[in-house]
Amino acid sequence: MSTDNILDKVKKLREITGVGFKDCKIAIDENNGDIDKSIEFLRKKGIAKANKKLERVAADGLVCISETNNNFSIIEINSETDFVAKNSEFIKFVEDVSKLALINFGKLENILNSDMENKKKVKDNLVALISKIGEKITIRRSDFIKSEEFINFSYVHSAIKKDVGKIGVLVSLKTSKKREELLEFGKQLSMHIAALSPLSIDKEGLDQNILSKEKEIITEELKNTGKDPKIIEKIALGKINKFISDNTLLNQEWIIDPKKKVKDVLKEIAGKDKIEVKKFTRFKVGEGV
Repeated sequence: MSTDNILDKVKKLREITGVGFKDCKIAIDENNGDIDKSIEFLRKKGIAKANKKLERVAADGLVCISETNNNFSIIEINSETDFVAKNSEFIKFVEDVSKLALINFGKLENILNSDMENKKKVKDNLVALISKIGEKITIRRSDFIKSEEFINFSYVHSAIKKDVGKIGVLVSLKTSKKREELLEFGKQLSMHIAALSPLSIDKEGLDQNILSKEKEIITEELKNTGKDPKIIEKIALGKINKFISDNTLLNQEWIIDPKKKVKDVLKEIAGKDKIEVKKFTRFKVGEGV
């Protein structure tokens, strides 16, 4: 193999792995110029490189939903930049891992230890992808809803392709109605959740720590106004009730007709039947990172 050919292979290996010239040259020499074997040879150095990247913040990326037989999974995989989130190899990785999330009922530990098409585990392919792309990439969270007696729907906002985008929603309804009767409403409700980001289905489901903190903030804010304590108490109660309405799905104003609450629309759509929201999941890329 000529010197020029060796240098070209070293250059290509550096571009793929991000590893330094000297280590890439050794890898090429040791593996007779085979790029794939050289990448394997550099795996440990790739792991060391990946670990340094874990100190950085990955707040971009993609959400992906997979579905079969009314079972749905949703997963968020983060990158540092939107540029990488649009990378075809990153997108394929997200889609492939999403399929494994469905098989593993959204359990992250099981997903990470699942084998991919190349017979390597997800966690190992993740390290290799970090080394190749040169950014921190994390499989952040996943969830799953199963069929049983419920009818399930999904929605992806800002989709770059089918079921892949920046915001993903799963919602599960309990009803005696047929799925075909609820297709439009299921989509509308999913879109509503994506847009208005409720914290829970109803007041009972609200995290009490969040509610207590909100009460504390509102009360302290009103104390600074100098108003009578009794008036402050009434105003605070009103503000808390408004917070609950704004952040619980059933009490939110219906995005299509703000004159109605979601719970009112549920009754209308149900007619003589009953429709109950049993669960919803909303992932927005980078939210809370």
